[in-house]
Amino acid sequence: MITIYMIGTAAVVCIIVGFPIGLAAAKNGRLSKVIILMCDFFQTFPSFIYLIPVIMLFKVSDISVIIAVLAFALVPMIRYTNLGFRNVPFQTREAAIQQGASPWQRLMKVELPIATPEIMLGINQVIFMALFMVAITALIGTQDLGSEINRARTGNKTGRALVAGLCIAFLGIIADRIISAWSKRRKEKLGLS
Repeated sequence: MITIYMIGTAAVVCIIVGFPIGLAAAKNGRLSKVIILMCDFFQTFPSFIYLIPVIMLFKVSDISVIIAVLAFALVPMIRYTNLGFRNVPFQTREAAIQQGASPWQRLMKVELPIATPEIMLGINQVIFMALFMVAITALIGTQDLGSEINRARTGNKTGRALVAGLCIAFLGIIADRIISAWSKRRKEKLGLS
């Protein structure tokens, strides 16, 4: 439950922060280049690097883990949001403009529904990266499934490590299946597949 709570909280924060940044990147070509460059820069760091400044500032706590996960998993949310809005067909946007839709109406009624399947894939990646990061944060002494793996590893308890690892894997698989199925149905409904 602690793992689900940390991943869920980090995923919600990633969505709240990453969606507007990805949307801004999609709407402004020059800003997009800067944002994508920064995303590329942050993706080159090993995952453990994100823990060092967070621990120095916030000590070892659930908040530290959530902030580290946020720093690590924010990139796919930005990338997929940007990609989703950029893949909205030009003709669809033009048709909405010709029908007299305001920019807000175009965004909410035309562009967002078409971009949603890509955005959901970004959320899927956020969850996977958060699961990976939670396993890494066990090295600093957190209390979650990652810590179970770490304790079992140090005590040579292979079965316990395997069970905890499978739990993390099943959390990822369940999230992936739910999001992928929803995204596929949404694409079929919109006639995009």
